Amino acid sequence: MLVLIGASASGKTEIAKLLTTAFGYKKIVTNTTREKRVNEINGVDYNFLSYDDFLDKKNRNYFIETALYGGNYYGTAFKDAIDKSVLIVEPEGANNIIKHNIPNVYIVYLETEESTRKQRMISRGDSLVDITNRINTDKIHFNSKNISHIDYIINTSEKSTVELTKIINDKYQINLEKKEL
Repeated sequence: MLVLIGASASGKTEIAKLLTTAFGYKKIVTNTTREKRVNEINGVDYNFLSYDDFLDKKNRNYFIETALYGGNYYGTAFKDAIDKSVLIVEPEGANNIIKHNIPNVYIVYLETEESTRKQRMISRGDSLVDITNRINTDKIHFNSKNISHIDYIINTSEKSTVELTKIINDKYQINLEKKEL
């Protein structure tokens, strides 16, 4: 399982989409209590759950990881932790995955300059209040020191999404080959 971690608008979603279309990865659809954004589809972008449904699943150990971020819960089902899948999580979620010793997990941290992230959020139609809140929250939450294990760090401001996706795929494949030896 390839795990992508990065602050808001760091390119996680676009890289995950390219990994699925260009390299055949399965995108893990995580669960959240967050409201849907415009153009998001339930079961494709996220599984949108009520707080009660989410907490019920959490209490039944349905999730490999959960995190509370921005007042909303996020979680990944155990059944989805398979090879050649791609997952986007918060630092807390990555730390929970690491605790479970899932085989072939490869964690990539996406660093992105704040100005680039802000411009991406403006381009996707986020409100200025939401952008400011996310930037401020991310300064605390998305520090690579908050993650107990990272396999690879890449700056997403320096290369195109296509180049980044190829680099990340290559690193993951090399990691899988090493583990098979």
